[in-house]
Amino acid sequence: MLLAAFYVFAIAAIILHYTGHLKRWNCEWVLIVLAIAVFPAVLFL
Repeated sequence: MLLAAFYVFAIAAIILHYTGHLKRWNCEWVLIVLAIAVFPAVLFL
């Protein structure tokens, strides 16, 4: 269930990034946090 919530949050962040909302709201750091959160999974899988 937690993994599904993470995916929903990640997809929403990507959509907001490409539509320009994150830059307008000064929240580009959200993508960096998501990248850091995914990095260990990429290493171990």
